[in-house]
Amino acid sequence: MKKVTSSHNSMHIVTTQPVICASNLNHYFGEGTLRKQALFDINLDIYSGEIVIMTGPSGSGKTTLLTLMGGLRSAQEGSLKILGQEMHRASKKQLRDVRRQVGYIFQAHNLMTFLTAKENVRMSLELHDEFLDQDIDAQAVTMLESVGLGNRADYYPENLSGGQKQRVAIARALISQPKIVLADEPTAALDKKSGRDVVELMQKLAKEQGCTILLVTHDNRILDIADRIVYMEDGRLVSDGVDATAKVG
Repeated sequence: MKKVTSSHNSMHIVTTQPVICASNLNHYFGEGTLRKQALFDINLDIYSGEIVIMTGPSGSGKTTLLTLMGGLRSAQEGSLKILGQEMHRASKKQLRDVRRQVGYIFQAHNLMTFLTAKENVRMSLELHDEFLDQDIDAQAVTMLESVGLGNRADYYPENLSGGQKQRVAIARALISQPKIVLADEPTAALDKKSGRDVVELMQKLAKEQGCTILLVTHDNRILDIADRIVYMEDGRLVSDGVDATAKVG
């Protein structure tokens, strides 16, 4: 079973088996009288190959939902399946296995300052046993070439611009060919052109690899790359993509 979705510049196939499936998902912070509900009854399916943008006011629960979907913490109430793995009360090993199939891109590029661009990217491969018998140096350089930084492989982060550092972070996230890429405000620290370049690069590389992108942003300038826009407010999913552009345009 497949369905075809269209984005502003392409038609592509997405399978009907969701790679992320949230059902009646609730999440809380704190204990006892300090316990506060952060997510309320989230129901959301995201499919292979989709680019989904999640938007909404600060404090609406977007980043909390993103961390659950990335296996950074286990789900407390309700069901959350990532690549078929139930995250409700998942063990540390189950969380780790899911994280190995997810690429992360954050607002701060989070590069290791004492490593070169190439070393930062290859570090991502070193976490996966299946790559260790391959020439990971060559793969890291090839990946940097694909993000337009082949000539900066031996530069340290301090000698790269903000946009270049974010491109290294994208290369690091995508080199292990993850099934899902989660990006939290990836353009927030960048100017308009650099931000646009970065998300178009993510879009291009993800389409080539057939992976799913879930991107949290306040940046209205990049909403058009999405197949679907999800809108959150006060811990609730207000819209899961139907007519959401009217709210954020």
